[in-house]
Amino acid sequence: MTLVAIAAALSLLVHLLSATLAWRRCAGRAPTPTFAGTLPPVAIVQPHRGVEAFSEETLASIFRLDYPDYEIIFCVVSEADPIVALLKRHIAANPGRPARILFGDHPISNNPKLNNIVKGWNATRRDWIALADSNVLMPPDYLTRLMARWRADSGIVCSPPIGARPQGFAAHLECAFLNAYQARWQYAAEAVGFGFAQGKTMLWRRRTLDAAGGIEALASEIAEDAAATKIVRRAGLCAHLVERPFPQPLGRRSLGEVWRRQVRWARLRRATFAPYFLPELLTTSLVAVIAAALAAPQFGASPAMGALIAAAVWYGAEAALTAGAGWPLGLWFLPAAIARDLMLPWLWVQGLASDRFEWRGAALTVADLAPAERSA
Repeated sequence: MTLVAIAAALSLLVHLLSATLAWRRCAGRAPTPTFAGTLPPVAIVQPHRGVEAFSEETLASIFRLDYPDYEIIFCVVSEADPIVALLKRHIAANPGRPARILFGDHPISNNPKLNNIVKGWNATRRDWIALADSNVLMPPDYLTRLMARWRADSGIVCSPPIGARPQGFAAHLECAFLNAYQARWQYAAEAVGFGFAQGKTMLWRRRTLDAAGGIEALASEIAEDAAATKIVRRAGLCAHLVERPFPQPLGRRSLGEVWRRQVRWARLRRATFAPYFLPELLTTSLVAVIAAALAAPQFGASPAMGALIAAAVWYGAEAALTAGAGWPLGLWFLPAAIARDLMLPWLWVQGLASDRFEWRGAALTVADLAPAERSA
């Protein structure tokens, strides 16, 4: 067997293994969440900026959680933000749920989201705090599922965002990145002991972050989830992922939005976890498909047949995971997955080529780290 045949076989084997590991956690019937002992009080700290397409629905979901004791702290930079009126209306409609809005910016870093949530973290005295993005659609058992995943060795429990309700090809392309690619790899990594925090939803126990220097410790990296991962690992703890990750409704997206977001994430991953970023070039189906095409004549098959078989195995595994997990699967699934894999090598190059990106309207570079990190 030649090197190209070995490359094709290994690429497909690793892909099937990652899909299987993710399927075990994300597919099938969801287990009933259980937590040893009495569920403790929790604070949900949520940053907001502007009104989003699904703001009405996501805000309604945060007030309807089936959890005995939780408070909600909304963080907004400016009182003039149009989201404020919507927040006040939902608070008024739910007088039985403790909720408040805090205003102001605390520039402890170059991360605008982190600067917004600092005040929320400091305003609560609760031991358990969930940092949740504004576009997470929370099921009624959101907090129970987070708490149920906590283990003796947990430093943080997170959920990758799962793209839901896509409209149009670009949104399906975003689903192809978020679901059967990024979520698959995150669950596979956690299964083999390399769990990563994900900033979309992060459940902390206050003492863990306080031991590292408090909420300000998340400013040690330009991305707060990268900082969270390193803080937890230095403490000898693990980043765990919730069973059945939570959805993020997408609606319509433009191709430019999807591309810019993926470029930003690629550059952040390269800056914060370079040893893990470099092998990403091999995670596209192109490796398996091209290697299989080159190896096929050795087994009496045409290159086209070799490529077709490799693609069928690759995307069949992704389709099985997607269907089993209940993620969006339709006519756009295959074209979007193929487009994603064609984009991945160029995204990898973009991740290496520049430090610049745009985040929430702010022009930043991956060099914009805390002074302590830059000198490390």
